[in-house]
Amino acid sequence: MRFLCLTISFLIFSLNQVSAQQESPIHGTTILETTTSWDGKPLQYPKGEAKVTGVLIEIAPGAETGWHLHPAPNFGYVLEGMLEVKLEDGQAKQLNAGEALAEVVNTYHNGKNIGDIPVKIVVFYAGITDQELTKMKE
Repeated sequence: MRFLCLTISFLIFSLNQVSAQQESPIHGTTILETTTSWDGKPLQYPKGEAKVTGVLIEIAPGAETGWHLHPAPNFGYVLEGMLEVKLEDGQAKQLNAGEALAEVVNTYHNGKNIGDIPVKIVVFYAGITDQELTKMKE
């Protein structure tokens, strides 16, 4: 009898835990998990005092970022619009609202808004203190 009571108690506890998980008002969805940038190169963090910077970038329809590179890993999430990122070798990646990417590091690239509305992209840079986020091509 004691075994039966313990088994029933365990089942009730388990069902309550499952129910609580299903009814949780907080849900997490992984939007990006990678060890490489979008061009397939391994991500490596710079040495030094860590500094994380978050930036909301807006790009008007038809506008371009200009050729530039980032010396540290950075990760972007497109909130609105359509963005095309091109490398000098011709590789290209198109991103739409709701998509994320690990940007290329120390590789020149150009971003262009290819849609009819402004692109809004949140970018987080995982660099070091006193390091530039972006270097424009001369």
